[in-house]
Amino acid sequence: MTLAEQLNQDMKQAMKSKEKDKLAVIRMLKASLQNESIKLGNKNLSEDEELTVLSRELKQRKDSLQEFKSAGRDDLVDKLKVEIDVIQAYMPRQLTEKELEEIVKTAIKEIDATSKKDMGKIMNTVMPKVKGQADGALINKLVQKHLN
Repeated sequence: MTLAEQLNQDMKQAMKSKEKDKLAVIRMLKASLQNESIKLGNKNLSEDEELTVLSRELKQRKDSLQEFKSAGRDDLVDKLKVEIDVIQAYMPRQLTEKELEEIVKTAIKEIDATSKKDMGKIMNTVMPKVKGQADGALINKLVQKHLN
């Protein structure tokens, strides 16, 4: 089942069970996917392109969550947490920190990286392998940790 089909099915279910928050997030995801499809000029997005859209939407909400927490906007924090949970349901399984650490160590060995100057090369090697399965900030932190 494609992501679009899954979203349609979940949207119908959310309508029937009157889950307004979930329905709003699903509609937003469908709109984002549609906009990306129009932007790229293809009728159907590949799984990789769909994952890119989902990752972007998730990252936007996580960034906003931090801003709202620091501003003391608890009403918006709760709303964003619900949105993040719904989006994460459509994301692939997230890698654990240990799994990421192994990938980072392997990339450092492959590139023969020795200093922080090689950080870009390592990130360019690691990110395609873990696309949608890990947060870029965590990967960045792990790379810095292992380059010291």
